[in-house]
Amino acid sequence: MLCSLAGSFPSRVRMSVQNPPRLLDLAGKSLLSDEASAICALEDLPTELFPALFMEAVHGNHVKTLKAMVPAWPFVRLPLGGLMQVLHVGALQAVLEGLDVLLTQKVHPRRCKLQVLDLRNTSQDFWSMWSGSRAPLCSGSMTAPTVEDRSRTEQSLTPLQVFIELCLSETTLDGILPYLMSWAEERKGLIHLCCKKLNIVSMPLESIINVLSMVQLDCIQEVQVNCTWHLSTLAMFSLLLGHMSNVRRLLFSSTHAFVHEAQEQQQVVQITSQFLRLHHLQDLYMESPSFLEGCLDQMLRCLSTPLENLAISHCLLTESDLTHLSRCPSISQLKGLDLSGVTMTDFSPDVLQGLLEKVTATLQELDLELCGITESQLEAILPVLSRCWELTSFSLRGNLLSMAKVLGCTTGLPSLCQEFYPPPRESYSSRGALHPGRLAQVRAELLEILRALGRPRIIWISSSPCPYYGDDTFGHAERIFIP
Repeated sequence: MLCSLAGSFPSRVRMSVQNPPRLLDLAGKSLLSDEASAICALEDLPTELFPALFMEAVHGNHVKTLKAMVPAWPFVRLPLGGLMQVLHVGALQAVLEGLDVLLTQKVHPRRCKLQVLDLRNTSQDFWSMWSGSRAPLCSGSMTAPTVEDRSRTEQSLTPLQVFIELCLSETTLDGILPYLMSWAEERKGLIHLCCKKLNIVSMPLESIINVLSMVQLDCIQEVQVNCTWHLSTLAMFSLLLGHMSNVRRLLFSSTHAFVHEAQEQQQVVQITSQFLRLHHLQDLYMESPSFLEGCLDQMLRCLSTPLENLAISHCLLTESDLTHLSRCPSISQLKGLDLSGVTMTDFSPDVLQGLLEKVTATLQELDLELCGITESQLEAILPVLSRCWELTSFSLRGNLLSMAKVLGCTTGLPSLCQEFYPPPRESYSSRGALHPGRLAQVRAELLEILRALGRPRIIWISSSPCPYYGDDTFGHAERIFIP
């Protein structure tokens, strides 16, 4: 068949010496020149030609061919999201109409192995492999179900899985998502709409609820909320979160609470109680969670599994909150701890020391930027810090401290490769202004200390003024390298 197709190519087709067209590509273009013939040929079309033909049909807007190819698709997965850059609504509509044909059939066509429609923008490798830019794997590896596909075997009538990426914002309502949601709603029971990563940027809660009502919530593994919500809104969303039982990574950013005190306590309980249902949670990041001050223990009591990473940043916490954190069983295996922007100036040195004692054996990343750490608190944590053998990254930027002792205590840590420090206290004038001459002198002294310690390392020292003297622009840093 391929030979006869090749013989029908026009003589004006010229082959580039450096990058000649493949026979499969030319065969696909020839087939699509007569769409009716292309559809008739699908039953006997070689498997290797399907991806190239599908791509040509998308580029050429051959919607009839696209619709016909779906019920004949010879792979377990149709990774349509890998063509997102060229995908148009007409092509998506044609594919969904093809799925309708497949879903209404009691017995699937002989060669159809389709179990998953993947609309995530993550599968470019499939198309590049079959278009010749990568060496093809054996076709069998593309037809074998993956772990997430095995719930639906060939010829079964269990729901088809449709994987999507959800980034919910005001503009989302103007794209292809509304059309997809409408299609899915009419086919409840025949498909499972699955999403592994949910990102909420800005969208009314009512619209969020409407979208998520169509999604299998227990498929979601990562949730990111970057919205300025009142506590009541977060409390309502938390009821949905409680059904996302397989969430492993949870990020809340810029969630604020401005409510009457009588309402606040009830809503905080409603939010924190949902953590009891997150049995697979590993990473928890909460930026500016104003509702946690004085009641962090309520959330900690509801954590049911050991965390790998915990960030509670840029908010007010009490000394009691940190004490409860140090006693929480779920932090005993932490790899990352971020408390940046949590002011601890008035806390007892023992509190921070006790917290670090709990995570000494496993801690890899520690961020204490902008915490108002005092010299006495630093003295208390240095002995513990020197025993954090797994530590790879450590930051004290934005604190007003002397650095010599810190460098001495961290020099024996074999894995430490990223160190971020503020300009040492000695670099400031009596009025709190950073003095360039003093900074240069202190830098030279630090170089001598580092050389004397005898360990190759790179440290970064912020060269902007300390934010505690009114300037919080300390992003620019100067590198000190000791070979």
